[in-house]
Amino acid sequence: MRPFRLITNFFVLLAFVLSYPFRLLRARRRPTFIRFTVEGDLPWRDVARRRLPFTARPDPTQALSLESLRVQLAALANDARVQGIILSIKDTALPPAKMDTLRRLLEGFRATGKRVVGHAVAASNADYEALCLTDWITLPSGGRVDLTGFAVETTHLAKALKRFGVTAHFIRRGDYKTAPELFTHESLSDIQRQTLEALVDDRYRRLVTRVAAGRKLTELEVQAKVDGGPYSARRAVAEGLVDALVSEADLPKYLGKGTDAVIGAYGAWERAHPAAPPAWRPLRRRVRVGLVKLDGMIVSGKTGGFSPMGRLAPSEVTCRQLRAASEDSRVAAVVFQISSPGGSAIASEEILEEARRAAQKKPLIAYCERVAASGGYMAALGAQEIWSDPHAILGSIGVFAGKFDVSALLARVGISRSVIQRGAHAAIFSSTRGLNESERAALEAEVEETYQAFLEHVAVARKQTRAEVHSKAEGRVFSGERARALGLVDSLGGLEEAAVRALELAGVRGREFDFASYGGKLAQVPWVSLLQRLGGAQLYTLMWPTWRFILPLPHQDGGGLEGV
Repeated sequence: MRPFRLITNFFVLLAFVLSYPFRLLRARRRPTFIRFTVEGDLPWRDVARRRLPFTARPDPTQALSLESLRVQLAALANDARVQGIILSIKDTALPPAKMDTLRRLLEGFRATGKRVVGHAVAASNADYEALCLTDWITLPSGGRVDLTGFAVETTHLAKALKRFGVTAHFIRRGDYKTAPELFTHESLSDIQRQTLEALVDDRYRRLVTRVAAGRKLTELEVQAKVDGGPYSARRAVAEGLVDALVSEADLPKYLGKGTDAVIGAYGAWERAHPAAPPAWRPLRRRVRVGLVKLDGMIVSGKTGGFSPMGRLAPSEVTCRQLRAASEDSRVAAVVFQISSPGGSAIASEEILEEARRAAQKKPLIAYCERVAASGGYMAALGAQEIWSDPHAILGSIGVFAGKFDVSALLARVGISRSVIQRGAHAAIFSSTRGLNESERAALEAEVEETYQAFLEHVAVARKQTRAEVHSKAEGRVFSGERARALGLVDSLGGLEEAAVRALELAGVRGREFDFASYGGKLAQVPWVSLLQRLGGAQLYTLMWPTWRFILPLPHQDGGGLEGV
């Protein structure tokens, strides 16, 4: 491997020498402001992107990852000709830990005397939160700021199901395990209202705090601004939410203050900088951290992909990836990145046991960026430590089971089904009738047994008594900050910090490492098979959202609301 890299570096040096005269010719016109576009959920590290023939080239200003942005800002900070950067924000979806990382990167860049200018066309709550990390915020005159706060909309299907002749039979362990209420309730319960209000309060408080810090306002002033939204661009300037109305075409003149500033992508700056260092390939491989992802609703087996209920995470695939990472001699430690609301109780416990075995071979850190609830949290218990984004959703320690009785619907459409059984509970999974008293008692006993086992898993992993865990369980959900205070999480931070901690446990110091991902294309589960799998009575450790956040979206013909 080393001879190959030496040869590669020789050609890198050759290309550097041959291109030097051309860089000198372009040096005077190299950009003084570098544009970076932050769109969607920016990865922690670069993700390989394969471009198909005849497809459009990617936007050269697109920031590829937080890590590449760190490296590029450090290079720009050392160029006296560079005056600053333009941060173009488009439909961003950065979780709080990534937003904090972006803030630190911009603060470090700004500390060198450079400027950071934010620009957007239409800014949602999340977009505006990111814009508040910059020194100046600019919008075109036709832009808008949809700073309106957050709302939650709930859905309940019980009455509609009854009209169609379908009755939901569910048993749950934990008053706060509200997932079945989607099918069993006709309106919002008091407990579910408390849970949702806590989540909305958390997001609202975060928005107010960050806008107040970025715009040098009091929190009361920001709350008044939020209550007055949404804003046209001109109203936003008048209210002090935006500094100037500038179109993209006029940005050079606005930033140049007399002479037009030269704006370009990082690649254009790099090609025109005479002293830009060659892109050497390291002679030695950097230490590797295995990255295993659990993404979606947990199901048994090895078929996954997407379903009408979202992404599915098959237990066999996740277990195989954990084994591969723990047995890879090139990997020093493993990070188990979890983004799951839970799912099958049996499948979740399978993953937990595999994570425990992997942790016996190598340091294993579980990391939650958005949600690790119910079975997702159970899977995290196998790690030596659990890390979380401060505002991720964790917990929902509880169990429910149930099925649907469609006998009235079948009768209404003229379908007759008969069941012949041998065994008192042989037809417990049948959808042709509800649960009788004996079947309900048997299912309640299984739900209780599974719940007690869940409590025991948490108690052992978190070094607490079962009674202490029970006081935080029964389906309650917490933010990462609250979960840490309750002892359900060890540390708060980002994926990079979790990886550094995993390396520390492995006896490796330093922040220079590469991720080694384990995964591949999942076999797709047939929808019919999925419906059959979910149609019978099963045990679930799942936080099934029966609600959606209402987020403002830009419209050409005025404002509008769309649920996600």
